[in-house]
Amino acid sequence: MHQMKLLDTSGANTKLRKNNRDKSIRVAGLSLKPNDSLCPMRKTAECELPCLEAAGRGGMSNVSEGRQRKTDLYMQDRSGFLEMLYNELHNFQKLCERNDVEPYVRLNVLSDIQWELETNGAIPQNFPKLNLFDYTKIAKRLDRVPDNYQLMFSYSNAERYRPQVEIALNTDRPISAVFHGGMPESFLGRPVVNGDNSDIVNLQQRGKIVGLKYKPPRGRQIDPLHSSFVIDANRIPAFFMG
Repeated sequence: MHQMKLLDTSGANTKLRKNNRDKSIRVAGLSLKPNDSLCPMRKTAECELPCLEAAGRGGMSNVSEGRQRKTDLYMQDRSGFLEMLYNELHNFQKLCERNDVEPYVRLNVLSDIQWELETNGAIPQNFPKLNLFDYTKIAKRLDRVPDNYQLMFSYSNAERYRPQVEIALNTDRPISAVFHGGMPESFLGRPVVNGDNSDIVNLQQRGKIVGLKYKPPRGRQIDPLHSSFVIDANRIPAFFMG
């Protein structure tokens, strides 16, 4: 277990690699294996099946097993996990300082953990020089995190999830939405911007919809036209048309 590394700092993860095109920054990420504890809204938002955990290298058995080991450590030995994470974050910060680049960290590549809570190490509060960012489906977090932790809300049209969408729409935080069949010019009464190029740029899209192209998970048969999480651009749902 002592040889396990929590953070990907090389950009090997496809969900992080696109951000490293900007040579003035460096992005690290933590990829855990999603479950109902780490992703408490995944059943409510009906995004469990279309989850991107199997996308890219995630479909490889060794990658999946590595994520599971990290998750087991988090679930079974929180203090040991946080000690490792603190050490790796300190090292990443020093690496970025030596290379004169801005450090960005995404701790929820595939999870939705409230890292701002004391029980999860109050990571942003204890690392004020790091720029943390994540997507979240827990709307109450959007305006309750420190300034160095930027969040984007993740949309779903699932009926039980609509109270979360209502909360998010009362903020100006970027809202990400997954589209199939192109992207509309507007959604939820807000302009849509292409979000597939850079998460760092997406963070700056206050008051806008960050449009993401639907990418089918490897080995999973999903009809995007019958999914609450994936929006058919040619049949925008009536809910929250704006």
